[in-house]
Amino acid sequence: MPELPEVTTTVNGLNKTIKNLVISDIWTDITKNKVIKQFQKTIKDKKIFENFKKNIIGQKILKSERRGKNIFIYLSNEKIILIHLKMTGHLLYGKYIYKKKENKWQPDNNEKSSLKDPFNRFIHVIFSFTNGKHLAFSDARKFGKITLLKRKDIKKISEEEIGPEPLEKDFTFQKFKKRILLFPNKNIKTILMDQSVIAGIGNIYSDEILWMAQIQPESKIKNIPDNYLKNIFISIKKILPESIKLGGDSMSDYRNIYGEKGKFQNNHNVYQRNKKLCHRKNCKGKIERKKIGSRNSYFCNKCQKLFK
Repeated sequence: MPELPEVTTTVNGLNKTIKNLVISDIWTDITKNKVIKQFQKTIKDKKIFENFKKNIIGQKILKSERRGKNIFIYLSNEKIILIHLKMTGHLLYGKYIYKKKENKWQPDNNEKSSLKDPFNRFIHVIFSFTNGKHLAFSDARKFGKITLLKRKDIKKISEEEIGPEPLEKDFTFQKFKKRILLFPNKNIKTILMDQSVIAGIGNIYSDEILWMAQIQPESKIKNIPDNYLKNIFISIKKILPESIKLGGDSMSDYRNIYGEKGKFQNNHNVYQRNKKLCHRKNCKGKIERKKIGSRNSYFCNKCQKLFK
């Protein structure tokens, strides 16, 4: 699932490509008359889609922002398009051609080859703009979420559902410590991934952060010494910006707005390195994989300490 660095990279791309463009149309092949609860109030619901379409056509894109793993696209009518990429979603900008017989879209022949990457072929939503270009939503597993919000809804999501942003200046060590100590009996991996505690960190970066901090993911929060908590905080502030600089992580489906891979997957120290030697200097340990909750976690069996 795209995490803070991937969503930030996407938003930066949106602000470079679709800002000040006017939406002329929208197409999708995922609407239904009845949807399961998970997809209610999204454009997968046919009635919601019809209202969504009515509200966005003719509107100018003012800007795009990230909050947690959510993308907010601000429109000139003061409405906001919310997009959550979920497991396999990513947004692509370019000129697309509609194939009526197949009921699908594909990049124009003159578009760059990166848009034609096989991971970019699962197009289920197309936003058309008056400049003749398109914003495509590729989502292999169809878990992505697109809906329309009012300005007041943003405040509710930001304050009630999502924790503080870890890269903001006011996210201090004391604030970090206070947040995670709300759950003293939980393991550190689970809480780092809890979006209501801290925004934007998921499976990949929690593993990489804990490796850098030399703490095993099952360590109980109340038993982690203060100096090790500080190691986690420092690792968050180092790893997330590093990944943003590298364009995010494309170990799986993620691609940027131009259909290109990020490069952070080339810097993994533990994630998906099961049974390989640890990268830490003078450490002769091996990376282990263990299921924590419902997610596979990776850690070094030697240099990462377990605080039971």
